[in-house]
Amino acid sequence: MSPETVTAPAAANGLAGGRSQARARAARNHRLVVHGTRVALLVGLLGLWEWLARAAVIDPFYFSMPSKIWGQITQWAVNGTPQGPLWEQVWYTLYEALLGWVLGVIGGVVLGIALGRIRFLADVLGPYIKVLNALPRIVLAPIFLIWFGLGPASKVASAVVLVFFPVFFNAFQGAREVDRNLVANSRILGASNRQVTFQVVIPAATSWIFTSLHVSFGFALIGAIVGEYIGATKGLGLLVSASQGTFNAPGVYAAMVILAAIALLAEGLLAFLEKRLFRWKPADAGDGR
Repeated sequence: MSPETVTAPAAANGLAGGRSQARARAARNHRLVVHGTRVALLVGLLGLWEWLARAAVIDPFYFSMPSKIWGQITQWAVNGTPQGPLWEQVWYTLYEALLGWVLGVIGGVVLGIALGRIRFLADVLGPYIKVLNALPRIVLAPIFLIWFGLGPASKVASAVVLVFFPVFFNAFQGAREVDRNLVANSRILGASNRQVTFQVVIPAATSWIFTSLHVSFGFALIGAIVGEYIGATKGLGLLVSASQGTFNAPGVYAAMVILAAIALLAEGLLAFLEKRLFRWKPADAGDGR
């Protein structure tokens, strides 16, 4: 065996390893640049806002300023809110949003898969679902308040109706978009309808369902906040309403900042779970990986 034939595979492996390392460095540098730009943009916008308010270019009574908003959050965290400790208001809203989100997701997935698999159900229930989806669901919050009172049930109901439809339509479309060859091959191998649904259709529709989960939790928060804003005994929506009633602009913005932080944490958790569940998916071509 000649030396050339011995060293050729080693050289090829070394070249491949060098390219992999170069791609990893490029991806790492890309992420650093993206995160750095995001931080710089946020700092720049907050600094501009603070300067405009202090220079009286915008009225701080209406627009407030980042320093006052941070001061309001600190005051609530240390001294509590008029309705009780801040963590209690956060947990009350989070509990309503989470419960409404879970119920809405379960209902949307089950009904979406069912209608995607059973043509008769889709033909019968389809028009009714379209009519309900056309309704402005936010206006249902006062009706839920009349039905269920000031407790968390009315806020959970508002969250459910906002979450259900995006999850339902994604699950329905995911069930309809399953490769027909996979279904046919499963039936040839003797799979029953139940086995086809649970072992072929649902796994294939999972990516569609996860796509809706990213936006649906934000809808759940909106449903809980709107319900609390209309009438509640606790929650961040009540803080917004009380702050607005006393013309406390920093309080309104402070509650919005807390809600944004909750939404970002939920989005990060969902993205982490999606990456763990879909490791087989190839990386996007434009993300630098």
